[in-house]
Amino acid sequence: MKIPFLDLKANYLELRDELDAASQRVLESGWYILGEEVEAFEQEFADYCGAKHCIGVANGLDALHLILRGYEIGKGDEVIVPANTYIATWLAVSYAGATPVPVEPNPQTYNLAPENIEAAITPLTKAIMPVHLYGQPAEMDVINEIARKHNLRVIEDAAQAQGARYKGKRTGNLGDAGGFSFYPGKNLGAFGDAGAITTNDDALADAVKVLRNYGSRVKYYNEVKGYNSRLDPLQAAFLRVKLKYLDEWNSRRVFIAQSYLKALSDATEIKLPRVPDGAEPVWHLFVVRSSRRDELQGFLNESEIGTLVHYPVPPHLSEAYSDEVFRQESYPVTEESAATVLSLPISPHLTIEQQNRVAELMLKFEKDKISKKQTT
Repeated sequence: MKIPFLDLKANYLELRDELDAASQRVLESGWYILGEEVEAFEQEFADYCGAKHCIGVANGLDALHLILRGYEIGKGDEVIVPANTYIATWLAVSYAGATPVPVEPNPQTYNLAPENIEAAITPLTKAIMPVHLYGQPAEMDVINEIARKHNLRVIEDAAQAQGARYKGKRTGNLGDAGGFSFYPGKNLGAFGDAGAITTNDDALADAVKVLRNYGSRVKYYNEVKGYNSRLDPLQAAFLRVKLKYLDEWNSRRVFIAQSYLKALSDATEIKLPRVPDGAEPVWHLFVVRSSRRDELQGFLNESEIGTLVHYPVPPHLSEAYSDEVFRQESYPVTEESAATVLSLPISPHLTIEQQNRVAELMLKFEKDKISKKQTT
């Protein structure tokens, strides 16, 4: 049984009629930049997140970057980021001219560890940027409390967590602002690059609307040096269709995750993810850890099971940040995670037979390794 890590075509096939109709609607409208389709999605996604504003932008990296610019965070400023995130989180800070300050994660949840934050705060710190990694919300109550104590902004990187809740509130409505990616593989994915900003801050919403559109409210009248980062109406139309099914698709992911957790509960060679109290993850990824990660991945690959490593090179060890001072520092939890994590197939279209097959092979690997230990 060949099981791909992710089957994006299945998303389209399930909703083909509605998606085709949405495409036709946009093409026949004659309006292809911003406009009513984008405004409709912005209102619907804001309502979904429980936020006052949503501003559609070109991608998730731009969403985070424009939030920082909107808050006038830039050269000479520092932003606290997880050490173990995808590099886009760091790049947003660098694009703004500020300095990313890495903080180690909780080894059980992979999310930014609140107890490590205050030691990283300096007089230059302007914001904390927690990432809801793998679709699980960070410990936002504690993070917000630290931010209030030190008069810092809290900017959620919610790129992997569309629909996740923390103590009853959705991501994108847990800090000062949230940045979303709608990259095709996300829980709410477009058919190309797309992103959005959510916030309850009127001034920020106004600022990023100007920044995303060349720094202009009125065509040819430019107030600031802005960017071209506008959500495409065609992608907005597709996202409006998919948004109606997001909770159902997230529920399917939760079912698969619970099935994995139950089937692998007795494993000793494989460490399973943990969900803390108050968190309702949407399982963008199901990530296990193994000291024999490469062997495990090779074993699954031989059985045509697709897996990925999120992420093999932490940003502080990447060539992109080789000139930064923290390159000389050690982040052992992050580095251990990069060496041991493995993402198993999980998507709304994974069948019960497929998920059972993955679990069966995981247990076979576990049994084989334990048997070899006992015979040596």
